[in-house]
Amino acid sequence: MKHEKSPVENTIDPLEIDKFSELASRWWDTESEFKPLHEINPLRFAYINDRTPLDGLTVADIGCGGGILTESLARAGATVTGIDLSEAALDVAKLHAAEEQLSINYECIATEDYAYDHSATFDVVTCMEMLEHVPEPASIVNACSRLLKPGGSAFFSTLNRNGKSWLFAIVGAEYILNLLPRGTHDWQRFIKPSQLAQMTRAADLQVLNITGMTYNPFSKQYSTGSDISVNYLMHTIKAESAAQSSPTKK
Repeated sequence: MKHEKSPVENTIDPLEIDKFSELASRWWDTESEFKPLHEINPLRFAYINDRTPLDGLTVADIGCGGGILTESLARAGATVTGIDLSEAALDVAKLHAAEEQLSINYECIATEDYAYDHSATFDVVTCMEMLEHVPEPASIVNACSRLLKPGGSAFFSTLNRNGKSWLFAIVGAEYILNLLPRGTHDWQRFIKPSQLAQMTRAADLQVLNITGMTYNPFSKQYSTGSDISVNYLMHTIKAESAAQSSPTKK
């Protein structure tokens, strides 16, 4: 009899997990493959904290990796849980948090499984630069919504899918400017803002804002603005009356 994958297994890509696990030791090296994440982190953090001041809130950081954004959230006064499936990355995250004397809870678990047991627990959920690395992003978006308390905010960032994003994020970033290792991204998994908005609506999340994030190769600086043609951030809020469904856990 053929084994059927569970819904959660269908959202996991072992190759993506292995890819980032192999780089785990370099997460906090600001001149490594993770340099772009370090450079955009102040922009990501400001986008979140400006819209939902984090001091005193509970936050789940989905796809936290080595904890670059996670630590910024904790420094702002939030009680933070980082979720990731790379044990190697989480080992680095835990060690770095200890060195920085930050109290952060890290969990190596699928987002859907964690959401099943922690429904309506968090004031804020962040899922940054992750959706383009999973086979079923809608499942992750739904889990993010499930984790949120009614009225809570979910923040996403990912890559638009069009000719410009292929040219800039694949050809430019990976092959010409060498900002990222070749093979970091699969253009077919990039997500148009309209598609992400559709996923959020289906998960009882209302889109409040979409902001672009761009890179200037001459100044070597990132900035936020109205251009959402390549990278973009999205702020959503969960309906106060949103009902929690009870999925079957396999």
